[in-house]
Formats: sequence, structure tokens, C-alpha cells
Amino acid sequence: MKNTKPEDFRITQPIKIKDLQTNLHLDASKEEIEKELSMVSKKLGDLQNTLYAHGKYGVLVCFQGMDTAGKDSLIREVFKEFNVRGVVCHSFKTPTALELRHNYLWRHYVALPERGKYSVFNRTHYENVLVTRVHPEYLLYENIPGIENIDDVNEAFWNKRFQQINDFEKTIADNGTIIFKFFLNLSKEEQKNRLLRRLDKKSKNWKFSPGDLKERKLWDSYMKNYEDAINKTSFNHAPWYNIPADDKPTARYLVTKTLLEVMQTYTDIQEPELAEELKLQIPSYIEQLNKE
Repeated sequence: MKNTKPEDFRITQPIKIKDLQTNLHLDASKEEIEKELSMVSKKLGDLQNTLYAHGKYGVLVCFQGMDTAGKDSLIREVFKEFNVRGVVCHSFKTPTALELRHNYLWRHYVALPERGKYSVFNRTHYENVLVTRVHPEYLLYENIPGIENIDDVNEAFWNKRFQQINDFEKTIADNGTIIFKFFLNLSKEEQKNRLLRRLDKKSKNWKFSPGDLKERKLWDSYMKNYEDAINKTSFNHAPWYNIPADDKPTARYLVTKTLLEVMQTYTDIQEPELAEELKLQIPSYIEQLNKE
């Protein structure tokens, strides 16, 4: 199997989405990729147990991608070896009435990981510079001072929002949150194929919505705004990774391997040792238990 490393996918300079890969051949069969994924996923799960015991870092894993990019199934496969106490997945859909009574980042703040745990964002705070940028009328529901109609939304507004997101991520990173941001880069042709499968396969019909076709017509606008968002928010403390997503097993493997190899660089994450006085008492504790 072709060897990959996180640096192959990390965004470190301005990009054009049209130049990024949506498909990557690993020179391996589907079965070989899934077998390797299983082994890497197990190692990541073991490392999460150490993270939990260490208790000083939280890990935030963000997934963004167009409809049908495979976020749900990817999350299931990447984190299947985790102890359930160590990972929480949040799916951010249309804001609720309560969420709209707060600033747009509030619902993301309250979903951040505790120290020792992973939080997975299935769609993220970037919806607020993607969907709302394609559909600026949605901003009117936020009741933002000075925004009375969409004509009040200008480039300065979006630049300020990008700065707020960068400040948010820098603050949490400085306080012990390790951030991963994955762009599941799906080609328009593969999205078409997946939408057709949803329509052709009865068991998948429930996933289809006519709104999917309406959003598909706005593909170019979404790509433009994804490109702008990635270029303005990929930093060492909160990097974006472009994950070729046309093949689901490959995308799952690349995400899992990236998580594992980056987390392994945090060599200070170790299980805490027992206090010396407790170590000295271990033989007596064993004796007490054996005498029961």
C-alpha cells in the first residue's frame, strides 16, 4: 500500500480547490485498505485511553464537506475502536431558537471537548461562513445589530467573522485543545453518482431531499467560499487537511492515519504514574485481595 503522511494533505499555503485531489489511489484493494484502517483505528483508540488518563488535552475533530461526502459513515469507522466515554459527536444542523438567542459560536463553545476527550463536529462553526455566505438571508435570523437586510452584509462583515473564528480557535488551542479540520473533498461527478444511488436504492431513499438538488446548483458558489474559508483559517494551531473523498474507504483511512500520526507527536501525553507511596503499598494491596 502506498505510504502517506499528514503533510501530504495539510494546507500550508493558499490553495485553489480545483487543483486539489478528490481521488487518491493507494495501490491497494478495498479489503486491504479496510484491514489497514482497522489496525490504525485500534491504535488510535488505545492512544485515546492514554489521552483520557493524562487529562490535559482535549481533541476537536472537524468535518466539512458537501452533501454525500460521507461524513456520517466516516465518523462511524474512524472512531469505532474508541471507548464511548472518550468521544462525543455533535451534528450541527439549522440553529434552534435557543441557539439563535446567542452569538453564532455559542453552540460550538458548549460542545468543545473536555480534557481527555474527543469532540467530533459533523459540520462545524464553518457553516457560518459557508452556508450563510451562499444564503446570506439566513443571517437575518441571527438578529445581529446593524444587519437589517442582506444589503448590510459586505466583505468587511465576512472578514470580521473569519477573524472571530481564528480568535476562537487560537484561544482554545492555547488552552489545550488539539484541533483537526478535515475538508472531505468530493468531486461534483461523484456527488451526482451518490445522489443517484440514494434514489435508486430503496433503503437509501430516506436520505434524499429535493433540497439536495437545489444546493447542487450552487456548487461553484460553495467551492469559492470553501476555498476562501480554508485559505483564511489554516494555521499551525488549527490546520486544514484536504482529504480526497471520492472513495470512502480511502478517505476513512487517510483521516484515521492523520489523526494517529499527529497525536503520536504529542510525546508528553503519557499515563500518569502512581505516587511513590502508593507504589510501595502495591504488594500489601495484592495480599489483602488474595486473602479475601
